[in-house]
Amino acid sequence: MPAAQDSIDSVRIAAQAADSVKATDIVAIDVSEPVGITDAFLIASGSSDRQVVAIAEEIERQLHLRKGMDAREREGFDLGEWVLLDYGDFVAHIMLDDKREFYDIERLWKDCPNIDLRLEHPESSRPDAVDEAVR
Repeated sequence: MPAAQDSIDSVRIAAQAADSVKATDIVAIDVSEPVGITDAFLIASGSSDRQVVAIAEEIERQLHLRKGMDAREREGFDLGEWVLLDYGDFVAHIMLDDKREFYDIERLWKDCPNIDLRLEHPESSRPDAVDEAVR
């Protein structure tokens, strides 16, 4: 069963928020089939610890303003290398460029479809980015 539309809508708001503060390589993956406890992962990169935190804060702000949503759990703000925001229906991973390259979490979910984020100017410097998208 694919990700719920409400989850996709929330992920798109988070992606737009990340994009508005210059996050790069923004992708969302529908992990509802193999995971079962969440619908999607949003992954975005920042070039510095300050930017990673700013991206996470903007995601939190926009989801709260537009949908009244607050993260259930939030981790990584102290170091700003990898911030994780757990909204239940989806999890946002905001990572430093080098941490993202090292952990390559997209590779773990390569068999799952990407979610079309409908960003105005999607930017990706990742040569392995998949063009598959759902909804």
